Amino acid sequence: MPIHILPPDVASQIAAGEVVERPASVVKELVENALDAGARAVTVTAAGAGRRLIEVADDGRGIPADELPLAVERHATSKLASAEDLFRIATLGFRGEALASIGSVSRLTITSRAAGASAASRLRVEGGQVGRPEPVGAPVGTIVRVEDLFYNVPARLKFLKKDVTERRRIDALMTRYALAYPLVRFRLEQDGQSTLQTAGDGSRRAILAALYGVDVAKQMLEVIAEEEGAKLSGFISPTSLTRSNRREITFFINGRWVQDVSLTTALIQAYHTLLMVGRYPLAALFLELEPASVDVNVHPAKAEIRFRDPNRMFSFVQRSVRKAILAYTPVPQMGASAPSLWGGAARGGGIDPAWEMSTDSGQPAVSADTPLTTTDPQLGIPNMPLLRLVGQIGATYLVAEGPDGLYLIDQHAAHERVLFERLMAQREARNISSQALLEPAAVQLPPAQAALLNEQLPVLKKFGFGVEPFGPNTFQVRVIPSLFSGGDPAAALRALVEDFEEDETPLGDELEARIAARVCKRLAVKGGQPLSPEEQAALLRDLEACESPRTCPHGRPTMIHLSVDMLARQFGRKGAR
Repeated sequence: MPIHILPPDVASQIAAGEVVERPASVVKELVENALDAGARAVTVTAAGAGRRLIEVADDGRGIPADELPLAVERHATSKLASAEDLFRIATLGFRGEALASIGSVSRLTITSRAAGASAASRLRVEGGQVGRPEPVGAPVGTIVRVEDLFYNVPARLKFLKKDVTERRRIDALMTRYALAYPLVRFRLEQDGQSTLQTAGDGSRRAILAALYGVDVAKQMLEVIAEEEGAKLSGFISPTSLTRSNRREITFFINGRWVQDVSLTTALIQAYHTLLMVGRYPLAALFLELEPASVDVNVHPAKAEIRFRDPNRMFSFVQRSVRKAILAYTPVPQMGASAPSLWGGAARGGGIDPAWEMSTDSGQPAVSADTPLTTTDPQLGIPNMPLLRLVGQIGATYLVAEGPDGLYLIDQHAAHERVLFERLMAQREARNISSQALLEPAAVQLPPAQAALLNEQLPVLKKFGFGVEPFGPNTFQVRVIPSLFSGGDPAAALRALVEDFEEDETPLGDELEARIAARVCKRLAVKGGQPLSPEEQAALLRDLEACESPRTCPHGRPTMIHLSVDMLARQFGRKGAR
């Protein structure tokens, strides 16, 4: 094929691929335009996960009628005039590609009225073909309506995820901008349901309460730090409030949401030695810098940045966060003696899944109602020999003697396995016993997690949970399985969405097994909790009765075996090591 110039419509669609990857990309570009226009109220409406409709309405300055056709041309912008301006960018948008790219792959309608204009103007763009402006009645501001996204490039539609995933991405995006711009009233409606609404009163902690619930918002630690040319503010979670992934770590630089590995690493290193392995904090941090010290013109999506002095920024974030953690973290209080987790004399029964520290005494309080599983030699011997309990180490590991050596057992992983097999066995027998709560437990989640949980409610019902929606992004737990009696239903519910990969698409039994494993992980006894001798023995016997006692439901080993032969070699009884 000879070299030739691409037709304008093809070139526009190629360029659109860099800016408009999915419906959330459209929302991001349009919301940023609204914020640049000085909007104090932004309303986003989406239908069909953004494929069918995305509408962003704002009360900003609006676009003059004579500039409206120019606004949808490629490389048309009001935010910079020369190459030098790229090094002092103070706006979110500046490339002049968003509206042109969106209009080339959708049916775009822009209705805008500038302040002082007698009427609004409306412009339609379909597949890159620009119509003529027409006068209409509308308030000051801009309404951008995007319909049938990717209708003329069906191949792009095939690469989009399921509707629930695309909706979650829009929810997560709006959550970030709500935190970054607390003086702006944001409202998000998806498929007729309001999933986000903020007051615009300037309180970030109030927004955290709307997203995560009042309890989480109260625990968040405020970060305020400043040095020459840089200011850091925002909120981080205490060491007691963590997640199993980095998804709830958010950084904004000069009001722009960015994805920067070095900043995330600096935050995580600030928690060094304070968090368990595999646990990560929640964070919403806002870094304000001189525009000349950061380059935002790295990628068309403007999510990547480069610092003029990356080492200085890394050190500044790490020191500021570490200082805030240490300033707020209380000194732990140790009890005079190890508590009795049975609340008195030991009773027959298994270990309660959810031991919580009481607020008054600081000691765990449990009940033990689950009947103890009788050890079946036919099940126990092939996978795990009968063991004699020796004791507990570090309030985390059980020590047991077997016929062929020593066993170290992780009490959390072991209890996970016990709970998981009991729950799955009851499910197979369709005999899950449930217990109604005296007081229903309300759980508030961020919009993206609420959408995910809503999809899993039918599966929860199969496991004996009674959960129902209770207002925007809020759920009420009314019934829990008797196996988890005494546990924290809110913790069980949060466990379902905390570490769920957004692209996970397990079906049928696999999905149910993952959900069961996730709940059992949260409700199993934790490492660091002392157990009475009776509880240690009960856990050991229950583990012996499991069909797969050597790993937890997530594949982590429950025990380490030190053979007599290896011990003899270590002590030099059988020659050199």
